Amino acid sequence: MKTTFWEKNKRTICNLILVAVLVALVGCVDAFAPSSSMWFPVLRKVCTFALAAVAMNLLNGFTGLFSLGQAGFMLLGAYAYAILTIPVELRSTVFRNYGDSLVQFQMPLVLALLAAGVVAAFFAFLIGLPVLRLKSDYLAIATLGFAEIIRAIFQWGKLGPVTNGSNLLKSFTRISNFKIGTFSMSTFVPVLIATVSIILIVMLVNSTYGRAFKAIRDDEVAAEAMGINLAKHKMISFVVSSFFAGVSGATMAMVLSIAQANNYKVAMTYEILLMVVLGGIGSISGSVIGSMLFVAASEWWLRGLDSGEFLGIKAPEVFRNGFRLVVFSIVIMVVVLFFRKGIMGDRELFQKKPASTAKAAKKEARSK
Repeated sequence: MKTTFWEKNKRTICNLILVAVLVALVGCVDAFAPSSSMWFPVLRKVCTFALAAVAMNLLNGFTGLFSLGQAGFMLLGAYAYAILTIPVELRSTVFRNYGDSLVQFQMPLVLALLAAGVVAAFFAFLIGLPVLRLKSDYLAIATLGFAEIIRAIFQWGKLGPVTNGSNLLKSFTRISNFKIGTFSMSTFVPVLIATVSIILIVMLVNSTYGRAFKAIRDDEVAAEAMGINLAKHKMISFVVSSFFAGVSGATMAMVLSIAQANNYKVAMTYEILLMVVLGGIGSISGSVIGSMLFVAASEWWLRGLDSGEFLGIKAPEVFRNGFRLVVFSIVIMVVVLFFRKGIMGDRELFQKKPASTAKAAKKEARSK
């Protein structure tokens, strides 16, 4: 019996409808809710890190390439976006220590976001030519070194007319600039960017390229024997992952309202990797959940521990500054102990857990 389009794609269509409803709901809340709520800055940061985590998972979880250059590609995207969206009349003020900027034009938001991703993807292609020949720890060390080199170069005074050296980049298009009449859309825009980007990554993972990535992850020798071009598919995964890391970096610059190289240190890459591990390596929805838990716990739920007050109990002698990080570390250890493969493992949200071989055999025997 021939299956219809609805029966074949029912789960995908329902998920897309659910995502569209959630994004629209965020837009309504963003427009009418009070701006003083802690919900908004947390959600903006969640969107930024969720996209970065999903992009890293595409490379580390689905292709099996252990890369630690995420912060470097985010830096490239942030700087590209910031430089391209500063108004021409304000460039002499921003670059006052270097006379003026070499870039004398301004791009619209969408084009600047795409340019941020393309710049990160271009550098990924260049670095990927020699680096993707390496494996495991060697690849991680090489990409980590690349991220640190990029951060140092962007603070170099000789590049001041382009990057503003070690000074801040500001006065570019920020989330506070997005309004419809009197209604703010400062949270809706990052949510929309992250949602569209993650949907595109999901489509790639479910395509023939995604199946090739998983085959390479599981067994390179077997994948090559089946006719998969290892070098080509590794490069595609690396470039696409870096593209969306660049978009994530641009979104972060938009959210923070500044772009500075010191914000994109190695510690940021480790935080993103932790989000991927918490959610589940090889699970896109797991990366999103891991990002939500990481940001909400570290930036919101445990914030009272540093001020000496938690759940209405004042204990200044016990809860001192930095105690929040101690509790947060314990929470992470507990999650890792009870969820060895992460919260979602390698499954996706709303995906049925595969039945065991014994249960499947019994079900087949009953049907006969």
